[in-house]
Amino acid sequence: MFARFVILLSLCLSFGLSPAKATSAPADARPMSDAGPITVVDALGRTVTLPKPATRLVLAQARHMPVLGLVHPAPPEILVGWSDEYRTSFSNEYANYLERFPELADVAVIGRHTADSFSVERALAQRPDLIVLTASFAGINKPEDIENSLLLRQFENANVPVIVVDFFVDPLTNTVPSIRALGQAVGQAERTEAFIQLYESHMTEVQHRLAHLEGEALPPVFVHAHAGSTDCCNSPGVGTFNDMIRYAGGHNIGADALKTVTGRLNFEYILGSAPHVYVATGTGAGKRANTGLDIGTGVAETDAQASLQRIIRSNRLEHLPAIQHHNAHGIWHAFNDSPLHVVFIEALAAWIHPELFKDISPQATLDEINERFLTVPLHGTYMVDLP
Repeated sequence: MFARFVILLSLCLSFGLSPAKATSAPADARPMSDAGPITVVDALGRTVTLPKPATRLVLAQARHMPVLGLVHPAPPEILVGWSDEYRTSFSNEYANYLERFPELADVAVIGRHTADSFSVERALAQRPDLIVLTASFAGINKPEDIENSLLLRQFENANVPVIVVDFFVDPLTNTVPSIRALGQAVGQAERTEAFIQLYESHMTEVQHRLAHLEGEALPPVFVHAHAGSTDCCNSPGVGTFNDMIRYAGGHNIGADALKTVTGRLNFEYILGSAPHVYVATGTGAGKRANTGLDIGTGVAETDAQASLQRIIRSNRLEHLPAIQHHNAHGIWHAFNDSPLHVVFIEALAAWIHPELFKDISPQATLDEINERFLTVPLHGTYMVDLP
């Protein structure tokens, strides 16, 4: 697991680094004051010091714009560079941000959504005071990769602070330290701690209600990832979604067949696994949005339901037990790779164990996050049931 080598990672970087570089993390790290200098501990256990709250931030993966919007009241005001994926892969959400913050159109594009397209030179040309990377984007998959990460080394040589966040590799472990580090780094510690309190209280409640199931056989669940936008049928394997499904009290049928984070299951395997719960995911945007799940910003519930029915028919899934018993659902894929996976987990738990979560509303959780935290709220249909 990603979290298991955090200590090793920090030890690798504990000597001979400038304040803008990583050092070993103090065991008693606490949220720092919004006034500089600011010292934060990122998802890798690295301690990073900034002379003051960041005001010129480069976001290596623009999909994390809503994450920045959780911790900062006006993220475009501090954003000087990002990738193009928010505009291309999350076009509806991008349009909403653009309506509120027209200046977002002028933010420098420093790459696409892949690490090999990321331009360090273009990023440095924006005179950033903070770079936000993900571990996978920086090529860090094991402890020794830190010293070998070209991205980290280039920014450290330029004396530009870098924090590494992770909401994807090991999200259940790394979400809180990631968002805490980001919030502190942009001078929004108090706002961020308020969100962390909400996140942890909801996650703990799910865990508490399912505690008595430990050791029992869990209901089989098929999460149809990016449903309809690829041939049948993409599924999570190990890690990420699998961890969330288990946390929500389900058994991911993909984990029995796939040894990678994601992969493809054939129709016969899915039918033979007899899933009790079917969940299609999508973003409602991208190159094949017209064939995928119509869900997300600006989508009406009836349109989301119609697209869910179309996906089930086109993939010949009507005979699955989950479909036969009307336990089929759709959800916004972008809850993944974000602290908003708390909504995804609550929805999963309610679909897998409805008798235990009758009084829990994932939509109410999203509504509260919209009202209290998100700079640009998510308005539309983000979860849907098969009619």
